[in-house]
Amino acid sequence: MNMGIPHAGDARPPIHLLAAESNMVANLALQAEHRHPVVAAMLLEEIERAELHDPDTLPKTAVTIGSQVDFVDEKTSQMRSIELVLPAKANIAVGRISILTPMGAALYGLASTRTLAYP
Repeated sequence: MNMGIPHAGDARPPIHLLAAESNMVANLALQAEHRHPVVAAMLLEEIERAELHDPDTLPKTAVTIGSQVDFVDEKTSQMRSIELVLPAKANIAVGRISILTPMGAALYGLASTRTLAYP
């Protein structure tokens, strides 16, 4: 996955999610609203605008829980490899990023080769 910072005026990229997974993530976001209000709002907004799929119709490039993602931080030109995980499995030292982080929320549902800005 190639991530970077979009140019001003770029539209937000499309989001594709598994319907069943999006319900679980929405529940996590609602439970985390008081501890992580910005991330919870990001996730809920992205789920609201997402195209929901069954496993057989989800684009193969969509980032879901358990996806391995390679991206370039265009500010630092650093290549990073992470796995998007549920909070209980998060461990940044080994590249497991929680869905309840700004980066995790920004990556969730994107397709590979997309560019985005995240807080």
